[in-house]
Amino acid sequence: MLRVIDLRGRTLDPAELLAVVPRAVAARSEAVSTAAGIVDDVAQRGEEALREQAERFDGVSGHAIRVPHAHLDEAVEALTPAVREALERAISRVRQASSAQVPPPVTTQIGPGARVTQRWQPVRRVGLYVPGGKAVYPSSVVMNVVPAQVAGVTEIALASPPQKEFGGRVHPVILGAAHLLGVTEVYAMGGAGAIGAFAHGAPSLGLAPVDVITGPGNNYVAAAKRAVAGLVGTDSEAGATEILIVADDEADPVLVAADLISQAEHDEQASAVLVTTSGRLADAVQSEVAQRAVLTRHADRIAVACSGPQSAIVLVDDIATATAFSNAYAPEHLELHLADPHPEDFIHAGAVFVGPHTPVSLGDYLAGSNHVLPTGGQARYAAGLSASTFLRPQQVIEYDRSALEHVHAAIVALATAEDLPAHGEAITARFEA
Repeated sequence: MLRVIDLRGRTLDPAELLAVVPRAVAARSEAVSTAAGIVDDVAQRGEEALREQAERFDGVSGHAIRVPHAHLDEAVEALTPAVREALERAISRVRQASSAQVPPPVTTQIGPGARVTQRWQPVRRVGLYVPGGKAVYPSSVVMNVVPAQVAGVTEIALASPPQKEFGGRVHPVILGAAHLLGVTEVYAMGGAGAIGAFAHGAPSLGLAPVDVITGPGNNYVAAAKRAVAGLVGTDSEAGATEILIVADDEADPVLVAADLISQAEHDEQASAVLVTTSGRLADAVQSEVAQRAVLTRHADRIAVACSGPQSAIVLVDDIATATAFSNAYAPEHLELHLADPHPEDFIHAGAVFVGPHTPVSLGDYLAGSNHVLPTGGQARYAAGLSASTFLRPQQVIEYDRSALEHVHAAIVALATAEDLPAHGEAITARFEA
């Protein structure tokens, strides 16, 4: 089911490692062009385009795109006690971890009468996307909303696809989670169209454009964020999910296989990759995946994901090469099943899960960490969703007359060197009689 990439006996530099990284390149390229067209359609035609897209992609029509408050009330009342309690625990844990991500203001005294204060200001309005195609993700409501609230965002809009099964409503568990968090502006719209609506607004729905868009989704959602970048801020492109496991001979093949399968069930484009120094483990995992995958509810989806070009078992000579491969891949989720793990060496990953009792599924729900993470190699330069996603660092500069006089000559010298004399003159004007 999983193809094998054998790198044993080869010495590869970072560029060569990157070239052998398993990726579904064709799927991502197709998503970029398609998503851009969908976003542009929403920008031009607003609600009309959203309704046509809902009928085409979700099989629903005539539904309330802006969710009435009554639907939210009904949904929270319908939550089972077990699900409500689990959501409340997740909210508490994510809020606790997110609160540590808001830096306090810091004032630096540059000199007498001269200080610079660094403070973090929340954006005003955000659009949060929650997937709802092949699976339902109330956990993503928590992961999006809680950091925004912790950051101090005052206007939160949420979107999730309309569900044919529920007469075009957003899935009731997603609505229930939104109600628990106090979110009342919710839209039944999905995919790239929802991202376009957040960026451009939809006046007939009362949807004003947002300042920042966040949330996971498939490759089309990720590509739509790219299409609106610059018009609005976005988080990293959290597209089709990825798991990369680095394991040695002491790893348990049952746990490794279970974790690969757990992420492959998300989507046919999901990536499941094992990097190991052990041929024995590779064979055992291959066998275990084949046996376990057919027994799961989403066996067909898992089979497609695991047999795709984005998934593989990679054999390497040593842990140093495994580490280098992982850093070249820059996975969304990285699990370390190693007798002597050194997570500090794995510098490129959205989130790192250390040890056999820290599976990605824990992070998906109740670890306290956030599960909205960069995919497609973006973990080399992008971070996962956090309170900082919704904060802008802002500098406040305060100098008195004496402090400005202290740097007067130096400013004039630099302004003259840059042939911007009016810059220097703006300083000099403050000291003229």
